[in-house]
Amino acid sequence: MSSPAPVEARVPFAPTPFAGSDGATHLAYELQVTNVYGDTGTLRPRSLDVLDEQDRVLQHLDEAGVDAAIRPVPDEGKPAGIVAGKRGTLFVWITLPAGQLPHTLHHALVFTDEKGRTSHVDGIPVVVSDRTPLHLGAPLKGGRWLAHEGPGNAHSHHWGSLVAVNGTLTIPQRFAIDFVGIDKQGRAFKPVKDIHATTYADWFGYGAQVLAVGNGTVVAMRDGQDEHKPLEAQAEPDSLSLDGLFGNYVVIDLGGGNFAGYAHLKRGSVAVKVGQGVTRGQVVGALGQSGNSAAPHLHFQVTDAATFEGSEGVPYVFDKVDSFGPESEGQVFGMGERWKAATVRHGVDVLPLNDTVVAFP
Repeated sequence: MSSPAPVEARVPFAPTPFAGSDGATHLAYELQVTNVYGDTGTLRPRSLDVLDEQDRVLQHLDEAGVDAAIRPVPDEGKPAGIVAGKRGTLFVWITLPAGQLPHTLHHALVFTDEKGRTSHVDGIPVVVSDRTPLHLGAPLKGGRWLAHEGPGNAHSHHWGSLVAVNGTLTIPQRFAIDFVGIDKQGRAFKPVKDIHATTYADWFGYGAQVLAVGNGTVVAMRDGQDEHKPLEAQAEPDSLSLDGLFGNYVVIDLGGGNFAGYAHLKRGSVAVKVGQGVTRGQVVGALGQSGNSAAPHLHFQVTDAATFEGSEGVPYVFDKVDSFGPESEGQVFGMGERWKAATVRHGVDVLPLNDTVVAFP
């Protein structure tokens, strides 16, 4: 018979429903599970069910699903396990059935220990946030863009990056997107003999105008930082902060506790100052490769604070998004089967999902 599991489990930041570029409504959040006692041994999470207030199952993860959703990532070929005294974080991505919007969630977890004994957790309630995702204008002018390392990818360096600073543990990049410019064939740069010898001029997105996504006030900016050679190895950042990660950047206070962050801008391109008011569609800089960036792209995010550390990433939607289907990272570099655009989906008030090719009409 299963017994209550000796763990502490919690949802640290309540999820907000948002519409994705796939036409569905989603919830994205984290479930932190701590194996409290030193003598418990390693606990293996075997399954997770997420239920709404009517006990309808919104998400079921079996062993393979749990292994794919948990961090730290299990060693290759080994199942997930939470060592005694350690914490595991399950990254939960739910696609809601049409017309079904839950008000509360609760969870059922099943574990086995090193002796094969089964234990469980039933509960872990969380109220779904009634916060409305911010409606934004285009962040870039013209072109097609790969929404790389975007929402829905629990293994991205965005959603998967927990930042522990000064007593808080947050995920500033929970809904961040790296917009990589591509041509109609899905390539990020012109055909070259050696991809490690590209110049900025070879990259289709480099120098593109970066736009204010809404009316607001500039609360942070930096310019004058050097840019890196494309596809060059990067040193570890000095700090988990705007200055340590973003290179040349702009942060705009959009009101209502929402802050839009633009990172890796072209040196000398930042066109706004702290305290300056901006309007939707105004040019604030140009796409570049400054800061902690391996290739030219625009890093864009919305958070609930002006700083990087201590802020939580919140969902947002763009007024108009044309989606052309998924593209793999290999295809962006011209490897494997050639990318072909799918039938365009004209989205209104949606968030581009991971590795989807989009344009802003």
